Amino acid sequence: MTHLNYETRMPLGQAVIDQFLGLRPHPTKIQATYVWIDGTGENLRSKTRTFDRLPKKIEDYPIWNYDGSSTGQAKGRDSDRYLRPVAAYPDPFLGGANKLVMCDTLDHEMQPTATNHRQTCAEIMHEVRETRPWFGMEQEYLIVDRDEHPLGWPKHGFPAPQGKYYCSVGADRAFGREVVETHYRACLHAGLNIFGTNAEVTPGQWEFQIGTCEGIDMGDQLWISRYILHRVAEQFGVCVSLDPKPKVTMGDWNGAGCHTNFSTAEMRAPGGIKAIEAAMEGLKRTHLEAMKVYDPHGGEDNLRRLTGRHETSSADQFSWGVANRGCSIRIPRQVAAEKKGYLEDRRPSSNCDPYQVTAMIAQSILLL
Repeated sequence: MTHLNYETRMPLGQAVIDQFLGLRPHPTKIQATYVWIDGTGENLRSKTRTFDRLPKKIEDYPIWNYDGSSTGQAKGRDSDRYLRPVAAYPDPFLGGANKLVMCDTLDHEMQPTATNHRQTCAEIMHEVRETRPWFGMEQEYLIVDRDEHPLGWPKHGFPAPQGKYYCSVGADRAFGREVVETHYRACLHAGLNIFGTNAEVTPGQWEFQIGTCEGIDMGDQLWISRYILHRVAEQFGVCVSLDPKPKVTMGDWNGAGCHTNFSTAEMRAPGGIKAIEAAMEGLKRTHLEAMKVYDPHGGEDNLRRLTGRHETSSADQFSWGVANRGCSIRIPRQVAAEKKGYLEDRRPSSNCDPYQVTAMIAQSILLL
């Protein structure tokens, strides 16, 4: 019987124990969880410290340190690296006045580490600030068991073909909704601009959208939303894969991207379609450069995903069009009809660094 191929279902929400033993947040002490990007450029680390009082602004959070040799960011004989707080959000797990703190990673000379692209992004966003750059990012991901097998897939064989899973309802087609809904609510409690969520085309695959965010805020919010997603999945005993095309999905299954919406004040104004169309020239000019930074492995990950099939463009060729999901850049039909709005860059991979992606888009359109 096919159902014997499945292992134990993911625990339902009510089966998760109260990990805080009924204890409420401390009335005076503050727990600040420092979050940072490790040497892979795609994985996150965190550690927590106690404050006697809540810092009033981000500059009041002290610089901290960590063992960079254990995160792929230093050698053992010179392992200390620094965490510089750049943004703080309400902690949806600890509640109360506790905080999640996004951090820059710095070396012993207080310079950005190799996988710290925030500082460059911040400089570019400051340079183009008068254009009021708005971003929205659509984060696709796959929920997997700890053996990296997609949730809801039989352990020996494959699920039914694509078609019934997108925006689906039902136990035979929507897998992991407990994780999705908990993550959504946690992001709201963290004060993030989470726009929405939906089941995606591949079974076990979901998407959430962060935006609208202006400038550097886009990268900060997406990284924290990813951290929250991993933490929520951890509580349910499953994992999240941001691999744009895991080996198990190399057949006739959609990959995972992080489509990025972009607009300026000029694009959003009446007649802004002219500015949107003019932006294509800059995006085309930097296409090959962009493909090298749209995933953390110099473009290698996207080669597995951007094949011209499964609603993707080709990695080696730039294209754009109205309502065409097989293009590098899509202009939504409503935008074309209203002659103003935004463009969608469909090239970034699901495991991209949003700092690099947003910086590249802003630089390509507004600075080069």
